[in-house]
Formats: sequence, structure tokens, C-alpha cells
Amino acid sequence: MADYKNTIDFIKSVYGNKGFTPLAVPVFAGNEKAYLNECIDTTFVSSVGKFVDRFEENMAKYTGAKRAVVCVSGTNALHMSLLLAGVKKDDEVLTQALTFIATCNALSYIGAHPVFLDVDISTMGLSPDAMKEWLQKNAEVRKNSRIGELPKSQDFAFGEDEFACYNKHTGRRIKACVPMHSFGHPVRIEEIATLCKEWHIELVEDAAESIGSTYKGQHTGTFGRIGAISFNGNKTITTGGGGMMLFMDEELGAYAKHITTQAKIPHRWEFRHDHIGFNYRMPNINAALGCAQLENLDKYVASKRKVAAEYIEHFKNVDGIDFFVEPENTFSNYWLSAVVLKDKESQLDFLQQTNDNGVMTRPIWELMNHLPMFENCENDGLKNTIWFANRVVNIPSSIRLEDL
Repeated sequence: MADYKNTIDFIKSVYGNKGFTPLAVPVFAGNEKAYLNECIDTTFVSSVGKFVDRFEENMAKYTGAKRAVVCVSGTNALHMSLLLAGVKKDDEVLTQALTFIATCNALSYIGAHPVFLDVDISTMGLSPDAMKEWLQKNAEVRKNSRIGELPKSQDFAFGEDEFACYNKHTGRRIKACVPMHSFGHPVRIEEIATLCKEWHIELVEDAAESIGSTYKGQHTGTFGRIGAISFNGNKTITTGGGGMMLFMDEELGAYAKHITTQAKIPHRWEFRHDHIGFNYRMPNINAALGCAQLENLDKYVASKRKVAAEYIEHFKNVDGIDFFVEPENTFSNYWLSAVVLKDKESQLDFLQQTNDNGVMTRPIWELMNHLPMFENCENDGLKNTIWFANRVVNIPSSIRLEDL
């Protein structure tokens, strides 16, 4: 059994040798109180108010998106993104088993079926190599048989292609691909986007964890038609709870705003609706938090990257543990720092010793294909995915106030 005391002491020293070192806590170091007080003073605490518009506009500017639309949660954002991309009941969606449950929950709300493909060793996210190999063996492109299945008022899809991708073995349409930027590290998103275009598959990015991360200078969540972000309490910036969709198509973004606000036709007093809508509106009070947090986002990312740099230097001298670094061509927010142990026994030993000694650490999420809801879903063997699941541990990654 290895002794991890030196590493435990080092992690504590990174965060000031406190008695307990949590995994990730929110930081409120700017205008949060002032903006929240303004909401209360003006009584605009619900879904109407200037901070909702400001948050969307500022986030679109920050990410380079044409339009941003807020939601109540990141899961809502993913659900709506898949509907807008045209995913329907019994469609298949290519994704990864190494992800948080929200990814699969969102497509399950529609009645779609996940197909789990392997991740890259370099990114911990969906591998375009695995995706290409699986498509060549299992998929074909032919006429889209699902156009016009639903009345317009019940179909959320923003346009359908004449051609579609189909699974040769199940006969089901493969409508979308959802890569997830694990722990804030961008996947090889350009290659995935190229494959999606070639195979007539919609790209929906799960950028829940990667606000502030870029691939070749372009923000994650802006490579496909839609990207989804989360602002949960443990994310790099938070609105308490909340999410957002990013669009490179202004018209699609405007449609999303309409659908997520109960599809109400604007009028001074009438309540008329032209579509089945969703109450996915983020309250003004949450958006106020988001506006204040976004003002400090670059500082928060810089702090996380500084912590990561200190970890990198420490783990250079630790046998049997590798610190997971940002992939080539990327700038990572290092949302959750991760280390890779040599085997499952070492992973469990590290988890035991750190948590017993006041340092909060966590393994990677239980793989989706190991959960009872998804255990019968198709997968490609998931070699790298399983390798990571037996070795990865997340270590404390909070923003430090002294770095701001």
C-alpha cells in the first residue's frame, strides 16, 4: 500500500492547510450582492428582468456565439438542444459512457437511445477515431424517412435534411452526436464536426463543464448548431442552478427562446401560444448572479490554471500518479483537476487515504453503460473508457481568492 501523506499535505497547502479541503466550492468575489439587491429592490426576481437579457448578451459576446439562451439547468439546455436538433423518439444518439448522467437523461426524456463510443486517452472525451470506425462498420446514409412525422406545432426540429444516417443493424436513425468536454478539457471537436457533416448527423456539444475552454482559439459549444452549458453550484461560474444554449444561427436561437418561454406570442395582455412550449426560463435573480460571475470568469479560470500548474509540478515527483493535462491545441479551464493512478487498487487506496485525512476526492462518474437504465445500450467495447474509470480521481479544484 502506497503512502500518500506527502500528496495530501501538498493539496492542503495549495488551499491554505485548512482542516477540510472540499472538491470545488463557488466563489462570489464581485457584484453578486449588488445585483441581487437590485433584483429585490425592483421586485424583478422571476423570469422577466434586465439581467436575463444582459447575461445572454454578455455570454454570446464572450463565447463568440451568435445567440445565447438561458435555461433553468444544464440538463434543460441539453434536452432542448436535442429537440431543436431534431432528435425524436427511437432515434439513436452517439455519445460517451464517460459522462455525467445528465447527458443521457436529456436524450432519454425524448425516448432516444444512446450509443456509447470510446474516448481518447489524450482528451478523456469522445474519440473521433472510435466514432469513424463505428460508423464505417455500422451506419449508412440514405433518404430521411422521418421528415414530416409530427404536426408543426408538435415538432421542435429546426429543419430536417433530405438525407439521414441509419444504423444498419437496428434500423434506427442516428440523428445526433453529443461529445462531452470532460472536466473542461476540449475533445478533438473539429474532427468530430467533420464526421457529423459527412454522415448527416447533428452535432450537439455538451459543454456543461467547459465554460472558458477553447479549441484552437474557438470556445467550446460553438462548433455545432447548438452547445449546452451548466451553471450548477460546482461549476467554474454559477447561477446557483442554471444552464444556457449557445447558437451560431441567430434564427435558431430566437426560436429556442420562444419555445423555452412557453411559446407565448408577445402581446400586452393576451395569453396566446403557438406551439407546445417549455417553462425553462431562468429567473432574473439567477441571471443576476450569472452576470456578476461572468465579469470575473477570466480571473476564475486563471486561478484554476494556476492551481493545475502547481499540481503538475508536484506530481512530476510522485511515482504511480500522473496529472491529467490539457490536450494539444486546447486551452482548458481545468474545471476539475484529475489524476490518473496506475490501477484500480491504487485508485481505491488513494480515495480512501485522501478522504480519511480531510481532502475531498472523487472517482470518475459510474460509467453510463454500467447503470441499469443503459446497461443494454450498444457500445464499442469502451477500452479507453474502462481504463480511465479504473484509474481517474478528481482532486480539489476550487478557485482561490488570493489569486483574484
